Amino acid sequence: MSQSLRVIAFPGAPNLPIFVARELGFFAANGLELEFETTPSSVYQFEQLAANNFDIGMTAFDNIVAYREGQGAVNLDNDSDFYAVMGATQIELSFVVAPEIQSYADLKGKTLALDALATGFAFVLYEMLEKNDIALSDIEMVAVGSTPDRWMSVKDGTHAGTLTIEPFTSLARAAGFNVLDVSSSVVDAYQGGIVATSERFLKDRSENLEAWIAGYLAGLHWTLDPVNYDEAKKILLANMPAIKPPVADAVMASVLSPASGLTPDGAILRDGIETVLRLRSKYGSGGELSDIDRYLDLSAYQNVTMPSD
Repeated sequence: MSQSLRVIAFPGAPNLPIFVARELGFFAANGLELEFETTPSSVYQFEQLAANNFDIGMTAFDNIVAYREGQGAVNLDNDSDFYAVMGATQIELSFVVAPEIQSYADLKGKTLALDALATGFAFVLYEMLEKNDIALSDIEMVAVGSTPDRWMSVKDGTHAGTLTIEPFTSLARAAGFNVLDVSSSVVDAYQGGIVATSERFLKDRSENLEAWIAGYLAGLHWTLDPVNYDEAKKILLANMPAIKPPVADAVMASVLSPASGLTPDGAILRDGIETVLRLRSKYGSGGELSDIDRYLDLSAYQNVTMPSD
């Protein structure tokens, strides 16, 4: 008898292994029926996870740190209940700006769109601004929500820029918008996306978590196999109709690169986590953070056998 599993993720091409595992039956082969929903914001995502309306969240590692440290965008009854259980991406974040923005100096007096002002990828943008001599007082940050909403707010002229991932970076370029900077110019490694769950789910449904990880890893392994490139691209286009064929190869190149997209074997990048903690220590409100393992529970991940060729 299959078990239902509820997953909430940010919209984006890094969800490709999930689309693949669902379509090719890798979750079903591990006894799971998947309920999948995308989130409009990190606030909504963590409110829903805390309320037990979802079992697993595909989210930014910094969100786990923020809520465990009581620095989340909203107060939750069980802030410290969340853990990263495996890695997903080392995301290359692109600073997309309006066509008239040609330099950092052009940003002064403008508004920039973020998911939330002090969680997720906000501190990467703060680092970009600081290294280019733009004070936070020179601009205004506005909480808008997930990448599609942020990109649309830049596209329609409401805000001058935002951070994007694929496919929204390629969509922005195709529409004539500028990429002013990328995250790799300010950080050498960055743990972007991870698989998150609650301590409650870890304890009560560890077998279902292991089944999810096995199904996801099978989808990831299949996705990263060059033999499957054309079929993987078809699955991506079918699940994300906003991606048009002319930009599909650019999106795939970014997602398939371990430097800017999916992490082989879903590994946790400890040097990337060190970067996240350094940025939160610098720009957050809770002082120095350095204990990587405080935010991890890899027990289920370590119990799963890696797919082989």
